[in-house]
Amino acid sequence: MNWQQAIQDYQNYLKIERGLSKNSITNYTMDLQKLAGYLEELEIGEKPEKIDKDTVQQFIYDLAKTVNPRTQARIISGLKGFFNYLIFEDYREDNPMELIETPKIGRKLPDTLSVDEINDLINAIDLSKPEGERNRAILETLYGCGLRVSELINLKLSDLYFDEDFIKVTGKGNKQRFVPISDFNKKYINLYRNQVRVHLPIHKEHQDFVFLNRRGKQLTRAMIFTIIKQLAEQIGLKKSISPHTFRHSFATHLLENGADLRAIQQMLGHESITTTEVYMHVNRVHLSKVLNEFHPRK
Repeated sequence: MNWQQAIQDYQNYLKIERGLSKNSITNYTMDLQKLAGYLEELEIGEKPEKIDKDTVQQFIYDLAKTVNPRTQARIISGLKGFFNYLIFEDYREDNPMELIETPKIGRKLPDTLSVDEINDLINAIDLSKPEGERNRAILETLYGCGLRVSELINLKLSDLYFDEDFIKVTGKGNKQRFVPISDFNKKYINLYRNQVRVHLPIHKEHQDFVFLNRRGKQLTRAMIFTIIKQLAEQIGLKKSISPHTFRHSFATHLLENGADLRAIQQMLGHESITTTEVYMHVNRVHLSKVLNEFHPRK
């Protein structure tokens, strides 16, 4: 088995057996290709089923000189998964990554926007242009429902249960969840649907997607990033933001206003509560105010 064949087989496994997203599979593939490229460059002929721990350890050691600890940790985790797959498929009996330690990176606190900053971004949208209503609905949905960018661009008309005040969201690993949606949010989606979307030349295979480009096709992740970046430049926002910043802000603002952590976990689609708990650390000033205001020993 050569490296390219092994990577191809692993891609199929991640897609069919694990149900991972296209982006996740791409990231895993790039990490494996780094290892394969490293072996080729040094003219090391070890195949996936034969490569030993000394070789992969040297790869990780050399890699650490060029990437940050967070990226290094991700690559180590990805390679461990790949070799576990080879064991599962009876190509290997051991995992050469087993004794390689992941660097300690700590928790990276998410960036957030204030309510005023979110309002400024949305108010900067030019509603005189046809895409204005769409862009407003996009930002309101990112912030109002806490969606990942991949969940937003894949949102379908058939996923909108407005009479029940929910939308159906397909998240990581094709796991589906129902997320509540406010009347405020529904209003802007309906404005876009009824005033702009109905006039688009929609391609047959894209008819069910909510958010479309001017040519009637599904929006890309890159387009959502571009929309947000341009709005941030318009209002002179100094923070580095992305679609995910709205998701972080959604969770942070809910928590600050007294929402239950378990409820936030369900809305975000986190498998583990520990993932959601990172928001407990975002605004320490707010938590101190809560303590001082409500604790009997203040």
